[in-house]
Parts: sequence; structure tokens; C-alpha cells
Amino acid sequence: MLQIHRRLLSAFILLLIFSLLVSAQKKKKLSIEWRFTPEAQSITQLPNLQWLGNGNAMMYDSRKPADQRTIELFDLSTATTKPALDMKKALESLKNILHEKTPTILMQPNSYDKNGENALYLFGGDIFLLNLKNASFEQVTNTKEDEKNFSFSPNGQLIAYVRTNNIFVYDLKTKTEKAITTDGTETLLNGTLNWVYWEEVFGRRDVAYWWSNDSKAIAYLQTDESQVSVMYYSDFKPAVPNVIKQRYPKTGGTNPVAKVGVAEIENVKTTWLDFSNNPYEYIIRVNWLPGSNQVSVETMNRMQDELDLFFADRTNGKVKLILKETDPCWVNVSDDLYFIKDGKEFFWVSERSGYAHIYRFSNEGKLINQVTKGDWAVVASGGSAFWVRKSISTIDEKNEIIYFTAQEKSATEKYLYSIKFDGTGMKRISKEEGTHAINFSPDAKYYLDTYSNIKTPPVLSLYKSDEKLVKQIGSYDAGKLAALDLQRPDQFTVPARDGFPLPAEIMKPKDFDPNKKYPLIIYVYGGPSAPQVLNKWRGSIYYDQVLLDNGFLVALIDPRISAAISKKLENLIDKNFGGEVELNDLVDGVRWFKKQSYIDSSRVGVWGWSGGGTFTLNAMTHSQEFKAGIAVAAVTDWHFYDSKFAESVMKTPDVNPAGYDKTSLVKSAKNLHGRLMIVHGTYDDNVHIQNAYAFIDELIKANIMFDLMIYPMRQHGISDRPAQIHLYNKMLEFWKKNL
Repeated sequence: MLQIHRRLLSAFILLLIFSLLVSAQKKKKLSIEWRFTPEAQSITQLPNLQWLGNGNAMMYDSRKPADQRTIELFDLSTATTKPALDMKKALESLKNILHEKTPTILMQPNSYDKNGENALYLFGGDIFLLNLKNASFEQVTNTKEDEKNFSFSPNGQLIAYVRTNNIFVYDLKTKTEKAITTDGTETLLNGTLNWVYWEEVFGRRDVAYWWSNDSKAIAYLQTDESQVSVMYYSDFKPAVPNVIKQRYPKTGGTNPVAKVGVAEIENVKTTWLDFSNNPYEYIIRVNWLPGSNQVSVETMNRMQDELDLFFADRTNGKVKLILKETDPCWVNVSDDLYFIKDGKEFFWVSERSGYAHIYRFSNEGKLINQVTKGDWAVVASGGSAFWVRKSISTIDEKNEIIYFTAQEKSATEKYLYSIKFDGTGMKRISKEEGTHAINFSPDAKYYLDTYSNIKTPPVLSLYKSDEKLVKQIGSYDAGKLAALDLQRPDQFTVPARDGFPLPAEIMKPKDFDPNKKYPLIIYVYGGPSAPQVLNKWRGSIYYDQVLLDNGFLVALIDPRISAAISKKLENLIDKNFGGEVELNDLVDGVRWFKKQSYIDSSRVGVWGWSGGGTFTLNAMTHSQEFKAGIAVAAVTDWHFYDSKFAESVMKTPDVNPAGYDKTSLVKSAKNLHGRLMIVHGTYDDNVHIQNAYAFIDELIKANIMFDLMIYPMRQHGISDRPAQIHLYNKMLEFWKKNL
């Protein structure tokens, strides 16, 4: 009898172990709360590498536990790393200065000098210099005002920074500070950018001064925004709320006035570049030519259909027009200007053929040859913002080779290519299908390749320029990813009414039943050359999986102007931004989805953020295809948006009054079809909340019911963790209720 009990007990234990194993193998149930945890972020986290001027690189690996992190020197010759800093000693040194305000761990520094001997940090608004070898800190500034925009000079002996809208230079040897400008005020900015230049011209980088190669001068932007209109943001605290002011030029309004000066460090003298015979509206780019005797300046007119490249003399400020770039609609901003042969020639990217390609010019502006050709475009592989283009990765002048990224194989993929200066011998270097973000060493001998596709999270590898793999430096956590059992999108094209193949994708649950009818949620953006359907890993896949787990299918559609195929397609929306061109493509795509047997055509929703929010409102006021939609931070009338971006397509209201009237979603709000949720942050300094208020007011007048979610003192990204968790839960609640 006892033996039987033992057998039963053993069998029970085995069954229990088996059940536990089966349970452990089950998919991890994702939640929105988990989506915004460090654990979720850690799955695809990669180490950060920064190239030094001497060809080596510094690495900071945030995947390691905080108490094990340090700055590491990446030795290219051996592909190994070694600590470049005694972290404990450095923190002790910092504690002698900051005392109880000392952080528990040092993060990646803001910048290194060219040899990686020193690094710069900002603590409490002051600049600190870290000597990596000695692991010792030195406080550079100690002022009531905050410093920002700090950088080493090319020779590593000086530091430049901005305080109170003036530029200062600190000499590391003499430990003395020198004011390069002294006329900065609240509205006169030296070496720092106002909002519209920061956002639209320089792609969210506060880049407004440039060291000469010889470290003896600084070219800088001075911006006068005293006549620019002011926006106000009222906080909800304290008892009498604080009010924040922002200078923001609306369409048709007064823009900030910008000019370029060259300041000599030794005598603190500024020479202003003389554009008296060459008027402009915007300064687009500033670069030094080899030799440091000339500065290149790109300017643009108010209509943004002309961009001029000038070379200016450092000593007398005289300028010479080198070339003029024109477009029937608008010229896109590019960072692709590269000088060769000591400045006697340069490479330049133009869309003059309708496609972005590389051209070679003499320093007199004479075309030598077109380098790349074809019905495809060179394209940026990464960067601060998609609207700033930088397709040339590096130039090997000795061997006359240009390395660049392009969409030659597919508009949804990006690969590294090489080509000779004369346009011959072009070849694709990248092997893995998907998207490759490329970062070359200064000497063009090595490059970092961050590769991913819709099925594979990012992988960081080091290559030699001869295409030989040196080492895989970082990858995703395959174990953690497998436990999630994520579904991946299927990508394809759907035909528009004229047969144009619209990029699209769909995600289906693992237990997808083709005989079942599913509700569909479509995400859109819709801006010019801002594709969402890309063969790359997308961080939103976690939220999409939550939607799948709740019974929804998830899809993306890119209208043709968004697909980043050509400037020809972008130009279809000239003076009609957010009109029928984009809408017709979306409607055609949605109708294709509705014809699929597994889609419940009566339960289709649409949502988007920023431009996607605008597109959502356009779709829900000009079609009856959607049962519900969510518009986050949407522009509702181009009169409310900034001059630089909106006028590029729409021109000024006095030039294109009919276009502004036709595309006003405020005027079409009364035609809203389907249930709408409007989401906005009250401190959105990009798309002001007046956009939501104006649209809401029209819905009230028309007695149309809607949902509203306001996030107090949140900006355009509504980016803090509590707000993001709340927002995505709120959206899920909305979809479950309305679809």
C-alpha cells in the first residue's frame, strides 16, 4: 500500500514538474506598464561608441549593471576594450567638488577631446572637465547662469560654450575664460538656436557655432528674434501659476533674423559676412573649408524654392555665390557637403533630377560630373531627425571612393554602397536585408553598422572599409526576446486607384483564424518622405503586440508622398499639404484591407501622432471609412504652425490663401465621421494646444460628441513614463470601447 502511495506521489511530482515547464514556456503576457520598464528597453539596448579624432573609439555599455559600468577604450587593432577610467576614483574626485550632489554613476560624457584624454560633463548647469587617465575632475565654470553647447576645439586645448546667449572660450592651459561675444540678450542669441531653427533647420540639434580647423576662430550664428511672435504656456502650479514664454514664428509672421560672424579667438574680433547684395530669409548651413581661410554658408529664400551656396572670406567677410539649387516646390535641407583636394572640389547632394543624387563640383561651382544616377535616391541612414538628410557616410580621398547609403534596392530598405569619384564601380556593401545605419571612423578605415529588419532587432558590428567583419559588438537579448514570442509584421504593397503600389504592412496574432472577422487599427504619419513602412525593427512592436492580444489587427499604410522614393512624389502636395493626394492613397489602402475576408469592414480605426494626428483628422472629416480614431498632437490649421516647415509646402498665407482655407481641418470639423479621441499636452511647444482648442470649438458648435485627453505641462512627445503608460492604456481603452 505504501509503495502504491509512493508511486502516486512520484507520478504527481513528475506531472507537477511537467506542468511548470509547460507554463514556463508559455508566452510572456505583455502589458503597457511592462512596455515602459527598463527590462523592456534592455532587450534591444546596444553599447554606445563615439569615434575619436585619432581613429580609436570610446565605448559606454549601459547594458551592464550600473555599478559595473565605466568608459572603455575600444582598440581597433585588437577589437578589444579596456577600461579608460577608474570609475570609483573619478566619483571620489567629483564628490570633493559636488559633495552630496554627486551622482552614483557617471554616464557617457557629453564630448571627448580628439585623443580621448579629457571629457566634458554638465552638473547643475556648470561644466566639469574629466581627465580620464588620472580619473580626476576639474570644475570649469561656477556661475549662477547655466552653460550649454560646450565642445572642445579641434586641437583639444580650448573649450567653447554658451552662457546668457553669449559665446565663451576657456583655455585649458591657463585656466582662463574669454568672452567671444558680449551683446547677447533674451532675444539676441549668439551660438545658440531659437526654436524654429533648432526644430526645422538643424534637426533638433542646438548647433550654432563652428570651430575652424586651426582652432583659432569660431564661425557663429547670431539670431535676433525680438520681432517674433510670443506664445504663452500657463502651468497649473503654484497657486498663481507660472507662465512660460516662447518665441515662435507662425506662418506668414516675422521670422528671426540670422547672420553669420567669424570671431578670432586671440583678439575677440568678429567679422560679419556681407550678404548686403544677396538677401535671404534663412541661414541653412555653415561649414569651414579646408585650410580655415573660408567659410561656406547656405542660405534660403522665404518661399524655400531657392538655396544658395556661398564661400566667404574669413578676414574681410566678402561672399561669393558658388551655386544655386532650385526646385519647383521646395528645396530639402541636406548635410551632404564634402570638400576634397584642399577645397578645390566638393561633393553635393541635389534632387534636381527628381531623385536625390551625389554631384561633384569645382570650387567655382562648375559641375564636373554626376556621381550617382537612377530612379532611386541616396538617403540618410540615421541622424537626429528624418527631415535632415545626410547620405554620404565618408570619403576615401586617397582611393577616390565615396561611401554612401541609399534606397537603390528598395525604398523600404537602406544599404551602404561605394562608388568611384567619376561615378563608376558602384557596389552594394551591406549584405543583410533590412536597414543599415552607418558610422565611419574619421580616417575612413572602419565603420560601425547598426543593422535590423522587421524580424531582427538591432545588431551593432564593426567592419573594415574593405567589407571585412571585425567583430559583432552588440546584439539584442535573444533569450528575453524569445520569451515574448512576438508576432512580426508582413510587408507588401497595395494598389492605389491609379495602380501606384502603396507600401503597407499588417500584424496578426499567433492564433490568427482566417475565417474570423477582426477589427483593424491603422497607424499613419503621412508627412513628405517620412515612411513608416520600413524593413527595420520598430520599438512600437510591443504596443502592437498588446493590441493583438486584445483581439485587434494592426496595419500601416504610407501614402506615396511619404514613401521617400523621389522628390517628384513629394511635390504632388505643393500648396496642398494634407489634402486629397495623401487622403486618396489612405482611402485606397483602407478599402483594400476592408476587402480582405478576415477584416471586419465596419470596425476599422485610424490613429497618428503629430503629422499622423493631422492625417487622422483629415481622414475622419473627409471620408467615412473609419469607425473611430485617435489624433495625438495634431495640427488643425496651417495658420497655427511654424513658418519654416509649413511654408515649405504651403507658402505664406498671402501667397496661397485658397490652400490654407482648403486644408483647414478646423473648417471641416463639422464633417467628422466616427468617434474621435483628441490628445494634447498643454506645454506642446511644437504643435500648440490652440490647434486642439480650435478644432474642439467647432465640434461643440456642431454638437458632435468626442473624447478628450489633456496632459498637463507635457510637451509634444508626452514622454515621461507615467504619462506614456496612462496614454497608451487610455488608447487601448478607447479602442476596446469603440471597435
